[in-house]
Amino acid sequence: MEKRLFTSECVTNGHPDKVADSISDAILDACLAQDPGSRVACETMVTTNFCLICGEITTKAVVDYPAVAREAIRKIGYIYPGDGFDADTVEIQCRIHTQSADIALGTNDEVGGAGDQGMMFGGACTQTPELMPLPVALARALCNRLTDCIHSNDLLRADGKTQVSVEYDERGNVTGIDTVVVSVMHSADFAIEELRKYIRQGVIAPVLENYGFNIADVPNIHINPTGNFVIGGPNGDTGLTGRKIIVDTYGGYFSHGGGAFSGKDPTKVDRSAAYMARYMAKNLVAAGLASQVQVQLAYAIGVAEPVSVRVDSYGTGVISDEKMTELLRKTCDLTPGGIIRKLNLRRPIYAPTAAMGHFGVADRPWEEIDLADQLKAIANI
Repeated sequence: MEKRLFTSECVTNGHPDKVADSISDAILDACLAQDPGSRVACETMVTTNFCLICGEITTKAVVDYPAVAREAIRKIGYIYPGDGFDADTVEIQCRIHTQSADIALGTNDEVGGAGDQGMMFGGACTQTPELMPLPVALARALCNRLTDCIHSNDLLRADGKTQVSVEYDERGNVTGIDTVVVSVMHSADFAIEELRKYIRQGVIAPVLENYGFNIADVPNIHINPTGNFVIGGPNGDTGLTGRKIIVDTYGGYFSHGGGAFSGKDPTKVDRSAAYMARYMAKNLVAAGLASQVQVQLAYAIGVAEPVSVRVDSYGTGVISDEKMTELLRKTCDLTPGGIIRKLNLRRPIYAPTAAMGHFGVADRPWEEIDLADQLKAIANI
């Protein structure tokens, strides 16, 4: 029979686009730490020895944006002079102004409307303990393990990518891992065969084992398949905030909305409503109402209530999708203000999401399953 494969990828926080995301979210956190009411839409671009910070920020906070950016770059691991991008010598320019007065008319605290129109998605399934699709969960876990190794091994550099292909049967059940790809930037002193052995034994094997798989059972493993990866990071490729949106969500397994997350304060429903959609989907699955769920929300700018709410359980629901949608409407305040209050979003919690992932991480408030018992009780199952 033909294999039924699904593939997801992930990148480390040293990938150029993730460097940009990390800087934007670090600036957001710096503003929220002093002024929880900050309105932030921060965009960053990085390239060889250069960083440009742009956007609209209205805040009472006093923030040294270049200093915040340098510290974010340092934490990622770009500290080696001569690599084309490092925290101490990179040129940083800022082009920041205040939020548009027209947008503020519909999103101020009195009106409480959505910060933009758009649709947002959240998903959950029973493939992993964290209720995430297995391909993206493995790709993310490999990146996080790779990042740990980068910080403990001077021969590795911060830029890296992973990719995992999972095999499913005709009913959608996981039957194995078909392919794992890992690419990581390294010092010229790290011989390629030694690096491949190190990654195989120190990164891939323990991550697979943690999810119940044996590396010996994976038929295809590619580690730095082109050979040397010495030129990388922003010196090898320009990075932009918001360009890794599939990495940030479900690896393509569930749908993605129209907007990115990083650098946006929680009045921007691109971010906060996507977090709420994940919260609702995860609680539906945790309640046993379905084994796979996708929730869609949609908003109009300046309007508080969503214009639509939709649940799709892909035929796995023990009650109808319409009933699940009704349950969410009854139990969740889906206005931007309600989401912010429920998930406690006006605080500096965002920089780690750019680095370690937005979903499937235990300490995120939108990962709680405190609604599951209530949903189960109302559904009377």
